[in-house]
Amino acid sequence: MTMVHTGYDRTNLPRPSELARHWRLKPDLVFLNHGSYGACPNEVLAAQQACRNLMEEEPARFFLIELERLSDRSREAIGGLIGAEPSNLALLPNTTTAIATVIANLDLGPGDEVLVNDQEYVSCLNEWNRAASRRGFAMRCAEPPFPVEREDDIYDAVIGGITHQTRVCLISEITSPTALVLPTRRIVDECRRRGIVTIVDGAHAPGQIPVGVESMGCDFYAANMHKWVCAPKGSAVLWVHPKHQEGFEPLTLSSRAGATREDRSRFLSLFDYLGTTDYSPVLSVPDAIRAVGSMAPGGWEEVRERNRRLALEGRRILCERLGIEPPAPESMIASMASLIIPGSGDTYSGVRAGRYEDDLQNTLVNEYGIQVPVWGTGPGGKRVVRISAQLYNSAEQFAYLAEALAAEIAKG
Repeated sequence: MTMVHTGYDRTNLPRPSELARHWRLKPDLVFLNHGSYGACPNEVLAAQQACRNLMEEEPARFFLIELERLSDRSREAIGGLIGAEPSNLALLPNTTTAIATVIANLDLGPGDEVLVNDQEYVSCLNEWNRAASRRGFAMRCAEPPFPVEREDDIYDAVIGGITHQTRVCLISEITSPTALVLPTRRIVDECRRRGIVTIVDGAHAPGQIPVGVESMGCDFYAANMHKWVCAPKGSAVLWVHPKHQEGFEPLTLSSRAGATREDRSRFLSLFDYLGTTDYSPVLSVPDAIRAVGSMAPGGWEEVRERNRRLALEGRRILCERLGIEPPAPESMIASMASLIIPGSGDTYSGVRAGRYEDDLQNTLVNEYGIQVPVWGTGPGGKRVVRISAQLYNSAEQFAYLAEALAAEIAKG
């Protein structure tokens, strides 16, 4: 179904960057929301279709022989990008599934406590709360500040939430609602010193910041490839420390779960095949890593730095036009930035029939042709707009958003 846009001149929107030609984004839309679901370049979509063609040309051979080979190819490419040994990587459709898999494999019960914080992604918190209600362990939620003046404030809030019962800590590298780069390594180090299992939610990290999983010191690391790596939707990875791999199983056991392999670890064998489904998204990750990395002369390092500069420029433009202060130092910003704007944010986690979470987002889409998330977060439901900067964006698009927000805020 095509949404009918009214109230703006579709032919006079600010132009994206010249690299927008690599994506299929609508020309009558200013897309500043890469962080929610990503966007896949044409070249990568073509690679995914080639993978699907291979599957449909000879399905039996694909699932029985080719799938394993192509999974190894993906693990090699992902491992190179995030600093992980390929043999420690399980391929999955998204980070939420990865976190749910870890939860299912942890021996937690009454008397145990899991530490999270209120800036974690709501889907992951939902998984933890469901497991807690069924298994009897306790959930403890730290409240790191937002706005925040320095990363030490985040560190102090999270570590300050640890008690003698804390067995597990979930911490993001980059938060979803507030778009902050957290002092994750420091938090992991301190948790490890105290004997606490650490799970790092890196959903937004690969493609935004340099990632070094093996050197991080965590127990588990989950990350999406369909966000900032720009792979097809439904591609993610779970890194499991070798000490946890024995007995570690996926949420579903396929018909091959009873097979014994001398040439392959049981960990890889179990996660390679989860049943009949479309594995083309995660099998196309190597193509995404190559395609997006080749869009800048300096490769992924330049891609990350270019996006960060644009995100900071977009944040500056919005702050100056709206007369607001940046809610975090530049050192805590990568390719996204969240800004607190006037009004009370809608904290409804999900969508309403035919509408977005906040009425302001509906207005921005329908009246201005701007797709950017608006929601409530933190104590009191602060109203937040979160901008994303990807290679296809331009500073002019953020200036246009600033003018639209100024006009709507002025209406009261």
